[in-house]
Amino acid sequence: MTAKVRVRVGDRQLALTNLDKALYPDASFTKAEVIDYYTRIAPLLLPHLRGRPLTVKRYPDGVTGHFFFEKNVPAHTPDWVRTVTLPAPGSTKDREEIEFAVVDDLPTLVYYANLAALEIHVPMWRVDDEGKPLPPDTLVFDLDPGAPATIVDCCRVALPLREALSEDGLRSYPKTSGNKGLQVYVPWDRGEGTSDYARRLAGRLAAEHPYVTSVMAKSARTGKVFVDWSQNNPAKTTVAPYSLRANPTPTVSTPLLWAEVESCAAPGQLVFTAPDALARAEEHGDLFGPVSA
Repeated sequence: MTAKVRVRVGDRQLALTNLDKALYPDASFTKAEVIDYYTRIAPLLLPHLRGRPLTVKRYPDGVTGHFFFEKNVPAHTPDWVRTVTLPAPGSTKDREEIEFAVVDDLPTLVYYANLAALEIHVPMWRVDDEGKPLPPDTLVFDLDPGAPATIVDCCRVALPLREALSEDGLRSYPKTSGNKGLQVYVPWDRGEGTSDYARRLAGRLAAEHPYVTSVMAKSARTGKVFVDWSQNNPAKTTVAPYSLRANPTPTVSTPLLWAEVESCAAPGQLVFTAPDALARAEEHGDLFGPVSA
């Protein structure tokens, strides 16, 4: 392993460690490359993280090793990282409050990348300057295919979902989950009620299309696309756009053009790795820009 390397990121000094460790061994993709990816994608990623309490999925020994979710900021977190303390109803660790990090800048993003926080998850709401929760500003539908269904089937479901949202005066934006599914995001300015709205619309799609289910039981998903509306619960998080995923290769949750959804005929068409995501950023800019506006 390489020695500790001190670098300046913006106006902060950071100590980076184990830069040559392969966090994606099958792809020979190292921690240095993870940090490089997050640094280069930061102009597109940071607007989607600002103000959102952070949950990360850390893989200190790479994607083939032990991992853990982390909400509470680590004890050694620098004092310049923005944190907010929020109630934690239903905490699996019986905590009444959690001190979350908020990734508002590049140094904080690099700090977490150095912790092997490969996956970045955030809620559909933000906090204000005082750290108080605001109403949701985003609605999400997580389209999850039950084998043998694939992301091709998710695309098939996303199109009537887009139409239904449009009928309600809402614009929608698709992205891959970076795993096997598809997610459709909607900028939301109608206050509370995202969960109820999403549940009703998911139920309507399930009633109209036999290949759709809005039932959470895994037994109901075989060969169908589960429209998961529950991610709009304020206690839940969804993988952020441009986040890496912990797969054998460094796949990315990637914003899409609707034309790509319309033309998808094979799952491989919508698999994008970190280099692909950077190339797409050069070509398209932030396809999710309106979601964070």
